[in-house]
Amino acid sequence: MTDTINADDGNATESRTPIPPVELRRPRASELEEMLAGKLYDASDPELDRLRTTSADLCSKFNALPRGATAERKAVLDELLPHHGEGLDVLGPVFFDYGIHTTFGDRVFANFNFTVLDCAPVTIGDDVLFGPNVSLLPPMHPLRWQDRNVRRREDGTAYDYEYGLPIVIGSNCWFGGNVTVLGGVTIGDGCVIGAGAVVTRDIPPNSVAVGNPARVIKTITDADASALQDYAQ
Repeated sequence: MTDTINADDGNATESRTPIPPVELRRPRASELEEMLAGKLYDASDPELDRLRTTSADLCSKFNALPRGATAERKAVLDELLPHHGEGLDVLGPVFFDYGIHTTFGDRVFANFNFTVLDCAPVTIGDDVLFGPNVSLLPPMHPLRWQDRNVRRREDGTAYDYEYGLPIVIGSNCWFGGNVTVLGGVTIGDGCVIGAGAVVTRDIPPNSVAVGNPARVIKTITDADASALQDYAQ
């Protein structure tokens, strides 16, 4: 079977045989190891599904607890997010793909609807503030639908190819509401990311970045301390 493609001038045509869907043929470690290494992996793998189910159940349990149930919330959060420093404060609801692949420094605060799809490592420094509806999104899908769509093997089992890119967030950062950070991004220490920004590339330290895609509009300096004086009077 061939596709016929119209050339740019609308007159000539070119026939070509479609490239078949990608198949993973290399010797493979576990799908979990492939995923954390940033390689193409099968997201429908039973081990990964089990880990996601555990995370989803813990998220649901945490989200159902009242804010005043401090001890119970901490116990669930410690199980969901075992790699965190002192003073983690998460309002909820929260949504994590795995939880175990996200590392928090000390004194991190996350407002309502914090979403982290941590199929790749997510690393967050100390003293980071997340506004409501912030999403950290490492997952990537193939661009061609032939490679992206869920397919089935001869035995009827499904396979679903994805890959993920890590996210690194430095210390002393503040994220406004509805910020989205995509995979492969590093945000330096001391940054402010404006509300609604979509961060698609690295942000250097001490930057203010806004927009979609996010762009740096200012470097923060000690001179910015003077702006607080009006509020301190």
